[in-house]
Amino acid sequence: MEEIRDLIPIPMLFVLTLVLAFAFIGAGRWLGRRAVARGAEAEGPIGASVGATLGLLAFVLAFTFSMAASRFDARKALVVKDANAIGTTYLRTWLLPEPVGAELRVHLRQYVAIRLDGALHKNNYAAFLTGSDELQRAMWQRASPLAAEQPTSTSLPLFIGALNEMIDVHGERIAIQRNRIPMTIWAFMFASTAIGMLAMGYQAGVSGARIGAPVTCLAVAFAGVIMLISDLDRSQEGFLRISQQSMLELQQGMEADAAADGAAR
Repeated sequence: MEEIRDLIPIPMLFVLTLVLAFAFIGAGRWLGRRAVARGAEAEGPIGASVGATLGLLAFVLAFTFSMAASRFDARKALVVKDANAIGTTYLRTWLLPEPVGAELRVHLRQYVAIRLDGALHKNNYAAFLTGSDELQRAMWQRASPLAAEQPTSTSLPLFIGALNEMIDVHGERIAIQRNRIPMTIWAFMFASTAIGMLAMGYQAGVSGARIGAPVTCLAVAFAGVIMLISDLDRSQEGFLRISQQSMLELQQGMEADAAADGAAR
């Protein structure tokens, strides 16, 4: 089931965050003016409180950004690891007797195509999961009988080991893909943003200042950081996408190999 946070496009999230920020700045300014009308507040303690609140907000954003960036890097590294594992498995099919080796190479080419399609097109992610699982089972079922037929084979264990590694890497990719920033942290981040903007507006209301360029730039900056965090947390959409170059190069190599093999026959 698609998560609610993924239903909001990333540019729209930036706009909504900015609207939220200005709404709370305006509300805070109104509250500050009312406080002054009731009986003037000392501006000094308010300034210190606003500074501390914005410092806490900056810390929350930095912490969340670091979390999102580390997971983005982990997903990116796993694409390379996945391509290497598939490539090794593909090469070791040549150690197997025919026609088993040829059939497994066909499966592996389909496997790479499914993985690329699922990574490049978000709507095909469900097909990526089911298709990958089906092909893994098909390859295992095709190769496992060879263990009984050739119990003394030295090449078969090499292929089985590579296939196991490939399946394990698939599991790692699924796990890291599901390891998103918790909704609790998202809620706390937006709550901190709201409180920080409210405090800034309150200070402006107490001091009688207008909402000028510095406050506007700060609100835009905070909204931009939140948008970037969301972009890092969604590896299949947005402005920052995980490169599939290693998988594309593997697919090109497999297709060239298939063409050469077909020409030789």
